[in-house]
Order: sequence, then structure tokens, then C-alpha cells
Amino acid sequence: MPPPEQPKSGAARSFQAPKGTRDFYPADLLKRRYLEKLWRDTSIRHGFEEIEGPTFEHLDLYTVKSGEGIVSEIFGVFSGKDEAELAALKESGQAPFALRPEFTPTLARMYAARAGSLPKPTKWFWQQNCYRAERPQRGRLREFGQWNVDLIGDASPDADAEIIATCVGLLASLGLTPRDARVRYNHRQVLSTLLSHLGVDDEHLPAAFVLLDRRERLSDDDLEAMAFEFGLGGGDFLAFLKRPRGRATFAQLLDYLPEGNRSTGLDLTAMLKALEAELAAAGVADWCEADFNIVRGLAYYTGMVFEVHEAGDKERAIAGGGRYDNLIETFGGPSTPAVGFGMGDVVLSLVLQDRGLLPEGKALLDRLGAPGASLRPDVFVISNGQPESDAKVKPLIAELRARGLHARHSYKATRNIGKLLQDASSASSRHAAILESAAEVTLKNLDTGTQERVAIAQVADKVGA
Repeated sequence: MPPPEQPKSGAARSFQAPKGTRDFYPADLLKRRYLEKLWRDTSIRHGFEEIEGPTFEHLDLYTVKSGEGIVSEIFGVFSGKDEAELAALKESGQAPFALRPEFTPTLARMYAARAGSLPKPTKWFWQQNCYRAERPQRGRLREFGQWNVDLIGDASPDADAEIIATCVGLLASLGLTPRDARVRYNHRQVLSTLLSHLGVDDEHLPAAFVLLDRRERLSDDDLEAMAFEFGLGGGDFLAFLKRPRGRATFAQLLDYLPEGNRSTGLDLTAMLKALEAELAAAGVADWCEADFNIVRGLAYYTGMVFEVHEAGDKERAIAGGGRYDNLIETFGGPSTPAVGFGMGDVVLSLVLQDRGLLPEGKALLDRLGAPGASLRPDVFVISNGQPESDAKVKPLIAELRARGLHARHSYKATRNIGKLLQDASSASSRHAAILESAAEVTLKNLDTGTQERVAIAQVADKVGA
């Protein structure tokens, strides 16, 4: 094969952007900045703090989390001036570093390094570009903007609901409604228990999750072939895998359990009910629905998992995430529960364009010029410790955030109002709202020390004035 013809000296050459990347001209970049502004404002409003890490990491950081298979999806990085790196590349065929395909491993590394000195829980967000060496297609590029939100150190369904509520807060700020996008959630422990009763042992559980994750996109024949390849080709699991497509109710799932194990459903129902109750308290239940086809194929998920899909299912998932309680430990930190999600700008932009919700021209400039979420909390909500007041904390928080205010609350078990006021002051909150009953609040201005008794319905107006 002859060498490619070289251009003549002085001849002009034409270049295009690499496949799977985008050029952002001024009007395009304004739209990207609009999404980034709402990502940041939503995160801050929900009490998350921003972090950043390197654009590239040691390759091992990603293989520890995702296995050697991730190598085919990454862009390798090495220095041509570093003899050791060049030698390692020649010996193994792999570059010693990789452009980040995702941020979660960096987050886990950063948390593990300072776990003993970080608050419980730690609430972090991040937004920058990620890079994946895969075949570009609609909704999936090689370089893309990513928003990650993670709550570390809280194992409760309350934390799961808070993560989902943050994601929903972004959707609502973009003008989407529950008719446009649905949060579909499942629970890996529910599936693990069901699969164990269907004869899947712990060794084959990750492969079973991969098959369940792919079942919507594959035919029964392809699923059966993959199941045999993974050593899962017989018995009750194969029938469960090939059950009719479409969303299944929990009762329908239990029908696949052997008769002697139906009582297991009672414990699993309680687990799901706890999450449903927290979603309702966070004010996002109308966006959410249990969907037992949602699996999230990655092996490190341990509990609740969810995806956000536009109503017509014309695009890939807008966002996805879940609970990963063992990952921090994998990166050298203490055993630490964690839950989070990621959202890319590519699918989100397609959904907004399709619905005419991505502003342009003057409207876009006005929204970019509007004030963002204050880094200082506008209000710190505290209960006086009575049950009727406790029950109002989450609904009030949800209302304040829906009104665009940066609202926080304490995660501590203490009911000592003095200590909670100290927490509010340490967070530099402008106000503290002490719930005195189901209807009234003592609203204290922490800058001036003045306070007044107001109705709960007046808090947002008073704080935002």
C-alpha cells in the first residue's frame, strides 16, 4: 500500500473536529453555559459543594472500579518526554494514564484520602467534560459535558430521595414536567433476593444483572445465547429473563418466585415502601415510578438505582445513578455508604430542543444574566424536636428549594436547638427557621440577631425578600 500523498508545500489543508466531538460557536456555547448554570444553581440550592479533580488519572483507578473491560472505552494518556511512561507503553501496550471517562473514581479517591476529616454526610457536585473512546451515535459522543451529584456517608432512604429530588429540581428548572420525564427506580437488593431464589448464586449475580440490563434491547434468542455463555442458561432464571417486555409490577415479579419463598415479598415490600415515603416527603413522588426493569448494569451498585427517561422513550436515559455503598472502601477509604447520579449534556439538550425548552436569543441572555443560587444558605431549617415539627422539615425544605432558595437542614441526630443554630451559623446561613409547630416558624436573621414568629406559608416570601 503506497504512503498517503503529502500536500504540496504552501498548499492549504482542511481540518475538521475529531469524530465524536463538537465545536461550540458563540450561540452554541451560550446554550451550554445555560445548562451548566442550572446544574450549578440546582446543586448549591440543595446544599451540595463543588469539587474538581484532574482531567486524567492513573489507568488503574478505572480498572479497579470497572474491570479491565473499561480499557477499550478510554483514551490513553502518556508523556512523550517521560522515558518510564514510554517504556511502560511499549511493554504493556497500554498508556499509564487515561482521560477521565467518568468522575466517580476520582470522587472516591478524593473522599478516601480525607475521609476522617470530612463531614457526615459529605455533599459534593462536579461538572466538567468526560471522554469515552466509543462509536459516536445519537445521544452519545466521545467528549461530553457531565454533571455529578453525590451524597456520601448516609445509608438511609432519605439520602436516596434527596439525590432523586436534586435531579428532579434540575428537570423542573428547565421547564420539564412529570408528563415530559419520568424517574424510574428499582432496588438492587430486591433484585438480588429475587435472583437468589431463582437459583442465581453470588458468583453469577453480576452477569445476571448485565443480562437484565440488556433485555430491553435484545431478542429472546440473543438473551438465551448470552445466558448460556455466562453459565445462566437453565431453570427459573431463564424464564424470568425472557418474561414479557414492558414495566412489571412488584406483584408480577413475585409470581416468578417458587411457592415456598413468596413470604420474602413482605420484607422487600417494606424496603420499597420506605423509599416511596421519602420521595413523597421530598415532594417528588409524582415524578417517580417503580420500574423493575431498571438495573444499571455496573457491578458496584448496591441498593436503589434509577434512570430518568423522557416520556416518549425516543432518547437514551437523561440521567442515571444509585447507591454504591462499597466503592469508597475499594479505593482505600473506610466502609462508607454513598449515593449519587450523573447527567450528560448531550441527551438533555436533545430532549429540550425537541420540546422547545432550550431558550435562544434575548431570552437566553436574560436567563444567563439572572442571579444564581447564593453560595450562602438563605435559610437553615430546624425542628423544635416535636413530632409534628419533625414532619414538616422535609416539605418546607422542598418548598423553599422549589422557590429558588438555598435551603439546608442538619443531618445530626441531636435535638439541641442551640447546637443546631451553631450549625446554621457555621454554614454562614442568612436565616434559621425553627419549626415551632405544624403551622408556625420562628424565623431568625442570623446576621442581625432579630427574629419573628411567622406562618410556615410566609417563610419563603420573608427569606426571599
